[in-house]
Amino acid sequence: MSQETEKQERGRLQHAAEHERPNKRNSVLFYLVILFAAAFVLLLMSFLMQQRANQAALDDLQQTSDSTVQSLENMLQENESLKEQNAELQAQVDALEEQVNSAQTDTGETDALQRQLDALTYLNQIRALYNEGRYADARDVAAAAESALAGNGGMEGVLGEVSAALTDQERENYDPLEAYHSLTEWLN
Repeated sequence: MSQETEKQERGRLQHAAEHERPNKRNSVLFYLVILFAAAFVLLLMSFLMQQRANQAALDDLQQTSDSTVQSLENMLQENESLKEQNAELQAQVDALEEQVNSAQTDTGETDALQRQLDALTYLNQIRALYNEGRYADARDVAAAAESALAGNGGMEGVLGEVSAALTDQERENYDPLEAYHSLTEWLN
């Protein structure tokens, strides 16, 4: 029996070993499936986290872009406002330049009128001194008048302007240039 028992024991062990292997195979497969499932879940979670990070970055980029566009629009509006202000200031400058030019013209006219008034005043002084018989004083005033009005053509030049401004009838009644010529001829 011992051989027979041994045979039976061997058969039984072989049978037990055959039945044990499928359970080992099943448990290894089960562990592999769990491992693959865990790896898949980790990959899926990693993908979803990356998507969330990308979406957050995209939202930040969109917000930055909107802010930049708003800033650019504000700058363009400010630029337009500055252009309008510049145009208004240029109009004011033009108006002031026109006023300055007008004032300079008026000043030039005023200066010319002052010169003519001075020349007529000198002429009246010369005539008054001549009429009083103070010929030397009349010559001194004539010399001072020529000196004072030298830059403007002298007495003749300024009195020529006065004479030119008179009408023919006024000149016929009294011509200051002719009166000056007559006085200077008598004084020399």
